[in-house]
Amino acid sequence: MDNQSTNSVEHDYTEIVQRLSKKQKWAYGVGHVLNDICASLWFTYLIVFFHFVLGFNPVLSGTVLLIGQVADAVSTPFIGLQSDKNDDFWLCRYGRRKTWHLIGTICVMFSFPFIFSRCINCYNAEHWAQIVYYSSFIIIFQFGWAAVQISHLSMIPDLTPTEHERTELTAIRYTFTVFSNVFVYGITWAVLHVTSDDLNNQIGPKDVYKFQHIVLIGMAVGIVASITFHLIIQETPHDSTGPIRRNLRPASSFLRDVKFYQVAVVYMATRLFVNISQIYVPLYLHDTLKMPATSLAIIPLIMYLSSFKVSLIIERINTKLGRKISYALGVSLGISACVWIWFGEGTNFTKLYIYPVSLLLGASGSMMLVTSLGVTADLIGPNTESGAFVYGAMSFTDKLSNGIVVMAIQYTLHKINCPNYYRDVLSFVCGGAATVGLLMLISIRPLINQIEDGREYRTIESDDTFEPREVNSRITSENE
Repeated sequence: MDNQSTNSVEHDYTEIVQRLSKKQKWAYGVGHVLNDICASLWFTYLIVFFHFVLGFNPVLSGTVLLIGQVADAVSTPFIGLQSDKNDDFWLCRYGRRKTWHLIGTICVMFSFPFIFSRCINCYNAEHWAQIVYYSSFIIIFQFGWAAVQISHLSMIPDLTPTEHERTELTAIRYTFTVFSNVFVYGITWAVLHVTSDDLNNQIGPKDVYKFQHIVLIGMAVGIVASITFHLIIQETPHDSTGPIRRNLRPASSFLRDVKFYQVAVVYMATRLFVNISQIYVPLYLHDTLKMPATSLAIIPLIMYLSSFKVSLIIERINTKLGRKISYALGVSLGISACVWIWFGEGTNFTKLYIYPVSLLLGASGSMMLVTSLGVTADLIGPNTESGAFVYGAMSFTDKLSNGIVVMAIQYTLHKINCPNYYRDVLSFVCGGAATVGLLMLISIRPLINQIEDGREYRTIESDDTFEPREVNSRITSENE
């Protein structure tokens, strides 16, 4: 059979693909806002809150974050596998992805506010004993957070089979992530600025109620966004007999694919860069540069405003330049920021140069994260039945590595006395993570003519993206 017949099949395939409306795309984007608001508070202010407000030592503060990351890492593979199942349980008829999203939202709502509050009826207890109290809420929160994250990510390949729309959904999702972070930092700045008698004051035990107000305001906005998501997004019920029969690639086949592990390293390194910078920039501002409390909101706010600007164009950059070049651009910006931080010191740096550094960090994190999510969606391709498993596995490496690295950083801080410790962390850990991610992405070879279940999935050499083409094996063999 000639190429004209194959092209005709491809044309028929695209004819039956239903495009998503703008309303559906933006409604999908708001489905992760509650998670994003909580994640912004978790990564940016958790150690600040426990160390400077509650008075925990650096190791115990790191232990709190490690417990959460381990709980999240353990939850994600389980949630991923369960979310991929087609259960007949009555609640799952609501939608297998949306059901887990709803369960996770409820867990987050009723656990997260207790993390940024004083220990109820145990405020004067030993700090190690208080960790037991906080751990119960942290484990519930992280289970819920993982359920929302995995179900929301795995809906991308479910909602659309086209690479262009998947990249667009990823970009919209990240746009709302940036919005959520900007919102958190704006509220934090407003609360710290309005309620402070001296604008040069640093964070201390007196600020515990301010963090409670910030959390409650953020939770209210996130809950409204989640309700909007559930009202508008209609999950397509699974039907293997429909006109487009999804390729049922089992999770075990991904585990035998070396690209699965390569993509996992890229995703892990990217998240490490983004999360470590988010965690330690406030500590760097507070402890190394001795900047006032309001700077802990202003600088992260600038970072995410820069991320927002880049997120608006990252889809076009990926389309025109491809995954690898787009990721390399993000890495170059990130390493430039890390080098600038290493050499930055003095009044001029704290008054002027810290702002372009924050712009570079924000732009690089946006480019790297959106591109790495696109690479993950490419790995899944049309195999949506295993999508949640893949995202769960990626998140497992992300959460576990972040928890271990943060704990190692906090433990080392407890052992040494270095005035520029947080500067070194941002320069070497973030710079090293970006470099590892780039080297691993470059090493991924494109997939050529992978045939499973009568379909051919071809990776385009120019941009390393997957395009599904439904052809039978006879057509493929004849063309070859």
